[in-house]
Amino acid sequence: MPRPEFQAPPDVFYNESEARKYTTSSRIIEIQSRISERALELLALPNDGVPKLLLDIGCGSGLSGETLTEHGHHWIGYDISKSMLDVALERETEGDLLLADMGQGLGLRPGVIDGAISISAIQWLCNADKSSHDPRLRLKAFFGSLYRCLARGARAVLQFYADNVKQSEMIVTFAMRAGFAGGVVVDWPHSYYITSKG
Repeated sequence: MPRPEFQAPPDVFYNESEARKYTTSSRIIEIQSRISERALELLALPNDGVPKLLLDIGCGSGLSGETLTEHGHHWIGYDISKSMLDVALERETEGDLLLADMGQGLGLRPGVIDGAISISAIQWLCNADKSSHDPRLRLKAFFGSLYRCLARGARAVLQFYADNVKQSEMIVTFAMRAGFAGGVVVDWPHSYYITSKG
């Protein structure tokens, strides 16, 4: 089966039917939980007992946000699919949800976020789903706005599945141009994490 990002834009692909199917798949729930736990581990948040305000980019139906909640953190979830966010609301996830296109920038005040995760979302920025979409400009807007909204010393852990080496290099290049450092962690074949803030 072809990857979802090659079938349709995310707001079209994740319609009501796909959003419900995604959220009820025990396999997907397990994978999301495992990857979210790993992302949280790589965030290396201080163990001071103070809840942090985290960003979940491409939060979908809130599966990864549940991990953040279980660890006592507050979170803001961004997603472009209204259907996915509707399922998150039905599931009564505890995050604040925003319907937004990360490729247009995040639109948050500078320095307000203590950390950010993204699970299987940023590779969607590498596709030109509309004639107005330029993957390079979308990656630039995304990484620039993400860097600005993070508090000093905060990290972002962005897990993605690159389609090819060129795509992963493009993602990493735009992250570095925005000021991110820390490199790429490869846990499984084709599962990459960009970590840290410069």
